Amino acid sequence: MKEVCVFLADGFEEIEGLTVVDILRRAGACVKTISVTGDYTVHGAHQIDVLADELFEKMDFQNMEMLVLPGGMPGTLHLKEHEGLRKLLLSAYERKLQIAAICAAPSILGSLGFLEGRQACAYPSFEEALTGAAVVQKPTVTDGNITTGRGMGAAIAFGLRLVSVLYGEEKAQEVKKAIVYT
Repeated sequence: MKEVCVFLADGFEEIEGLTVVDILRRAGACVKTISVTGDYTVHGAHQIDVLADELFEKMDFQNMEMLVLPGGMPGTLHLKEHEGLRKLLLSAYERKLQIAAICAAPSILGSLGFLEGRQACAYPSFEEALTGAAVVQKPTVTDGNITTGRGMGAAIAFGLRLVSVLYGEEKAQEVKKAIVYT
């Protein structure tokens, strides 16, 4: 079973975080929502409270195969400011683990230098923060071990792309058909 972490900070975009969790779990992944707030309850950008599976400081990240950053404001800023997450991302990148971010969150990957020479996408007002990337206007794009998505409207396509990255296109098409996504 593939292990995935979705990181949640106060102000995260609920649809971007939870759609990914739902789609990846449908594909058979073991997905854990990880709070970086120090509290299990994380407050979404649209006043939807979510109970995370685990706290960042209690989590063992040893077997993770993919790290996912939902966007939203100020959630993206809180993720970017979290020193432990920054170190984890740098280590994951060095080990060539799968890293994914959507909406404003790809700006974090840009600030860490992960997008240099890669295709990437983000919410339009965050495209300039994709340092070193060839910016594309696609709902989602994977370049090497980095997957990015544009925003809430691309959340299902982004989730399906992550299924494809972890399990292959056939599994992604199976989930797509099961959720009646056109």
